[in-house]
Amino acid sequence: MAIKHVGRIAKSRKKVVVAYRVVPKDPEYCLVVLTESLMAEEHDALMSAVESNAGQTAYEFAEAMMRTQLPDGRNMLVGFHATGKLSRWKTSDIEMTPDSKTVINLEELNNVIAEQKGVSVEDLALSDGKKAESKVVEETTAAVEGADFDTPSDILQAAQAAQDEVLSDEELAAKYRSDADRLFKEAKRLREQAEELVPTKKKTKESA
Repeated sequence: MAIKHVGRIAKSRKKVVVAYRVVPKDPEYCLVVLTESLMAEEHDALMSAVESNAGQTAYEFAEAMMRTQLPDGRNMLVGFHATGKLSRWKTSDIEMTPDSKTVINLEELNNVIAEQKGVSVEDLALSDGKKAESKVVEETTAAVEGADFDTPSDILQAAQAAQDEVLSDEELAAKYRSDADRLFKEAKRLREQAEELVPTKKKTKESA
């Protein structure tokens, strides 16, 4: 079965999930999430969102990310943006791999879709239909109803503001504690892996 929004970096073959196939006003670029940059629970949440009906029916996967929470309660799109896990790449450097037998360059795919629709590649960006973007954000918060969004960063800022407004002080405190616990566990796991690779050499006192 073909799965939309999944691909890889052409040169390194590192796996990615494509959040935006076309960046508004910059059609030669896309925004992707490198799956290897994620912690295990983030990776599982991302792939579950990709494979969900919402993920597979989304025009741009970022629409589904906007409606998805990470295990620690953060909005997926906002969380990945805030932690630098949304990367900007040239579409020519990304290959889409909907199944094990199919590989198509994202730049070529965008050109084919644009030709079929009789529009330019730039017209494929979500900003060409602001109603689509506004609808996504309006579902997150009524406070931004009627706002004008030109870029993915506009959506991220609105979603972040909405998320901050929704959380009470108690909820924020709980979130921070959860983040601290998660980071502590991750640091401990990485230290254990480092020890397995190269055990720490214990310093010995030189005899007088």
